[in-house]
Amino acid sequence: MPDQPAAAPAPAHDGPDEVPALFTWEFATDPYPAYAWLREHAPVHRTALPSGVEAWLVTRYGDARQALADPRLSKNPTHHAGPAHAKGKTGIPGERKAELMTHLLNIDPPDHTRLRRLVSKAFTPRTVAEFAPRVQELTDRLIDGFAADGEADLIHDFAFPLPIYAICDLLGVPREDQDDFRDWAGMMIRHGGGPRGGVARSVKKMRGYLAELIHRKRENPGEDLISGLIRSSDHGEHLTENEAAAMAFILLFAGFETTVNLIGNGMYALLRHPEQRARLQRSLDAGETGLLATGVEELLRYDGPVEMATWRYATEPLTLGGQGIAAGDPVLVVLAAADRDPERFADPDTFDLARRDNQHLGYGHGIHYCLGAPLARLEGQAALATLLTRLPDVRLAQDPADLRWRGGLIMRGLRTLPVQFTPLSG
Repeated sequence: MPDQPAAAPAPAHDGPDEVPALFTWEFATDPYPAYAWLREHAPVHRTALPSGVEAWLVTRYGDARQALADPRLSKNPTHHAGPAHAKGKTGIPGERKAELMTHLLNIDPPDHTRLRRLVSKAFTPRTVAEFAPRVQELTDRLIDGFAADGEADLIHDFAFPLPIYAICDLLGVPREDQDDFRDWAGMMIRHGGGPRGGVARSVKKMRGYLAELIHRKRENPGEDLISGLIRSSDHGEHLTENEAAAMAFILLFAGFETTVNLIGNGMYALLRHPEQRARLQRSLDAGETGLLATGVEELLRYDGPVEMATWRYATEPLTLGGQGIAAGDPVLVVLAAADRDPERFADPDTFDLARRDNQHLGYGHGIHYCLGAPLARLEGQAALATLLTRLPDVRLAQDPADLRWRGGLIMRGLRTLPVQFTPLSG
């Protein structure tokens, strides 16, 4: 790797002289104090990640917004100047060997523009609105599965399966195969606590299944997203089979874990803030939707599902937040830090469901803004509203200090969320 520019010295301050410990279990539980320190003293900070790869962390809102839209920061991992073993640690485990690299999180224009255009019609507000009854049906069915028990793990029993089944429906995965997807996705979402090879094996199995499904859809197309991708390819859009498989893979991978964490983190925040939860329940009981809509945006800002934006690589030397970054350096924009920047948000550590000035970066910014954001918002609103309406006295069944967050770099979410409530009779 070429010589790196020296980090700018931290300004004088009254707090600790050293950067707080990053990527520990304590940090995973509550990273916000460490991010506050970085924002103030080292807003663009070079650090070694748990994988051994070194990257720049961008923590201030203004710098983050600039970085997310800067064309000099490429999504293509071939621009990473690190050694081969380091390059293999910057994406989803197994995607390289499974030939699933050509997806929206790894490419730049013009290929990014072409592929995004092909799938964007599946996530328009109108298309998502038409999918709302299916999301509500899934939501109610999952709650029906544990409502009589008086207790549940809202991650395993609810937040995890809901987006899996929803995205499988969008992609056109037959109902009889969706539990396989649930198993493979389960291995991927547990990657922080399991062997890396286990994730790669699940990716390989999913790749094999998608190749088979694409062939089946070509012979017998439907109205689903994979059939639409195939039709586009057949009509001259030049979508290869690898691109179609990679697109389906990343829509599943990126689309389900963000929503799992939105629902899990969101319910946890509501359970920890009873006055805000009661306010939302009163609003829902009155048949109002405004507070639910602004509330989901606040949940995305306050403790969002995506802690860091996916990898970017400098294609040329550049300056960000006053810090020199060399060509080939990886850059990670810390959305969780930017969205609590007091220079942008009033009282950023306060959880306020009615917050109006809330241009958070929870779903990114610029050309890589999350394509599935409308669907995730729909799922988040349906999930939270239905849980609070059908289980009005739902409460934590475990001391918050005993809850564990999944170890990882990009996503932020709970491993479990055990709750209790008055059982519902059939």
